[in-house]
Amino acid sequence: MPTESRTFRAPGRVNLIGEHTDYNDGFVMPVAIDLSTWVTVSPLEQRKLQIRSENFDEEIEVDLDDQNLARRGHWSDYPVGVAVMLERDGHRLRGAKLHVRSEVPIGSGLSSSAAIEVATGCALVANSGVKIDARELALLCQKAENEFAGARVGIMDQFVSLFGEEQKALMLDCRSLEFELLPLPDNVRLIICNTMVKHELAASAYNERRAQCEAGVKHLAKFVANVTALRDVTVEQLEQFGRDLPEVVYRRCRHVITENARVLTAARALEQGDLKEFGRLMAESHRSLRDDYEVSSEELDLMVELARKIEGVYGARMTGGGFGGCTVNLVAVEHVAEFSNRVAESYEEVTKLKPEIYICSASNGAEEVPNKTL
Repeated sequence: MPTESRTFRAPGRVNLIGEHTDYNDGFVMPVAIDLSTWVTVSPLEQRKLQIRSENFDEEIEVDLDDQNLARRGHWSDYPVGVAVMLERDGHRLRGAKLHVRSEVPIGSGLSSSAAIEVATGCALVANSGVKIDARELALLCQKAENEFAGARVGIMDQFVSLFGEEQKALMLDCRSLEFELLPLPDNVRLIICNTMVKHELAASAYNERRAQCEAGVKHLAKFVANVTALRDVTVEQLEQFGRDLPEVVYRRCRHVITENARVLTAARALEQGDLKEFGRLMAESHRSLRDDYEVSSEELDLMVELARKIEGVYGARMTGGGFGGCTVNLVAVEHVAEFSNRVAESYEEVTKLKPEIYICSASNGAEEVPNKTL
């Protein structure tokens, strides 16, 4: 077993297209970004975890033999949840001291939670000499967020944090976990614009929409064979058999079904280097999220509208769960500086909020890095 400290890095992500499809067994196209969470781990003789967050300037301690560990509504739920799920899965963990530092903005829709889960998972597994498949680790990290932290997220965030690659988008089938890496051209950058707004209803609205999708599936399964998720329904079948659904549930289903189709079309566009078509699909996705899924916000809509007026922008849309957070923009390299300045100035002029602009590239997934003091 290791005796010295080791450091692991796991990236946040931005989702190019395929929003709210992951928990409907659908298709998504995230990118691991070059903003990461770092966890340095060193072994402890006692079977306990001492976890220090540099960002929150706090330290907590838990006993790995405590069978009553439960959610506290605290940042520590994410790393502790991963430890709990690894133990429940039969992996006996060695005690560890964890030092966590994250450069992924918290609460902005760039999956800071998955980054800490995956970095923690990699660190605990290495510290304990556990052998585990990367797919299994992704699923256990998702389970930690679902069952311990209490957010019913799909598999996308944890998966791309492990399997992302530099200069590639990852198209993931959230049912089979089969994936395809697609080339991102060198002449574009991913620019993420943080509205600096996060509306309080985000978590409850997320669970509400998930329940609405499940209600749609239950209804449609009466008429269409082998339907277990919205992934199994076509637009034509929704139109034919979904008219008795409550209007709001119908629109939720329509977003998910059309969004799945957009992801598949977008993958072909990337393969062909057709950024104009990819950008058109991003615009369609935003409209659907705004009108059918109703998870956008005034700030997100404004940020998208401002982006579309600037030269060199191929596509712009909200990304993440919604109700604030970020937009993602595909921008030609030569227009990056102009884009960043104009969007920031115009947004602040209207909202009196100073946005944060992150110019990102696609990054490799989780990895051990040469040890350093955090």
